Amino acid sequence: MRGPAIFLAQFHGDAPPFDTLEGMAEWAAGLGYEGVQVPTDPKLFDLATAAESQTYCDEIAGRLKAHGIEITELSTHLQGQLLAVHPAYEPLFAGFAAPQVRDRPAEWPAWAAGELGLAARASARLGLRAHATFSGALLWHTMYPWPQRPPGLVDEGFAELARRWRPVLDAFDAAGVDVCFEIHPGEDLHDGVTFERFLDAVGGHRRANILFDPSHLLLQQIDYSAFIDHYHERIKAFHVKDAELRPDGRSGVYGGYQDWVSRAGRFRSPGDGQIDFKRIFSQFAKYGYEGWAVLEWECCLKHPEDGAREGAPFIREHMIRVTDKAFDDFAASGADAEANRRLLGLEP
Repeated sequence: MRGPAIFLAQFHGDAPPFDTLEGMAEWAAGLGYEGVQVPTDPKLFDLATAAESQTYCDEIAGRLKAHGIEITELSTHLQGQLLAVHPAYEPLFAGFAAPQVRDRPAEWPAWAAGELGLAARASARLGLRAHATFSGALLWHTMYPWPQRPPGLVDEGFAELARRWRPVLDAFDAAGVDVCFEIHPGEDLHDGVTFERFLDAVGGHRRANILFDPSHLLLQQIDYSAFIDHYHERIKAFHVKDAELRPDGRSGVYGGYQDWVSRAGRFRSPGDGQIDFKRIFSQFAKYGYEGWAVLEWECCLKHPEDGAREGAPFIREHMIRVTDKAFDDFAASGADAEANRRLLGLEP
């Protein structure tokens, strides 16, 4: 595991140091971070140029390296969302689209696919192994089965999602980069079962992988530790984000349309919620996770700069240097095959 790193999307703004990529890299380094996950916002990062220009990518990487910072992954969460949007959600997602297609939802999937193709090539030029994104959703409005879903609806939804993603996954395969879908409510890939459905629909594509964020699993009451047991071979990216679920007699998992601060389920800064990060980091050590540990700040109470300041030492304290020997090696008997048979009461 590598880290600590921080996702810049929630910190980008109009005032220094948050108005430029280099400014945020210097700020992050000053807090003890070693990497940044970069949203492909044109104000921060020219995705089209990066896809075509090795010089541009080398210059970006060099300026960040001067501050002791690496790019961990690029993020196309907004573009991934627009690859599949049900018409009911078009007004709410219009702000995710580029100005030239914002008022033409029928063109969003093609625009998003083009952006993702650029991200694949840009990631390769930067020497990255993983990419963070959303899956989009055609079925989310049917998540709760009332009214009853007609037979075949879910199968067709995932078949269509796979048709849209398959050429994108192939583009990332050509670039040698894993697509890491953040398992997230509001996306058709929002739990293990839906990820498996999608994986089946894309023929087990080797580039279809997972960005593990335990906060979204806790708020669905999914065993996030067991999730790692099930899917560790496909987990290629990791958001360190905390959450808490405190249901009462008035509100539970669905939240009652309340603002985040009033919901039973809330995102918190790492260490302030209910997630057992010692267990998560132990699981990743057990399975040999080699990606980055990236803070994603989304707390309904704490100031973002305080969350960022606390995040680097929190991650560093939880990272485990994996042992290269067993603790009881000192007591090893050095027995050979014949000795083992004698210990079993068998003839050598």
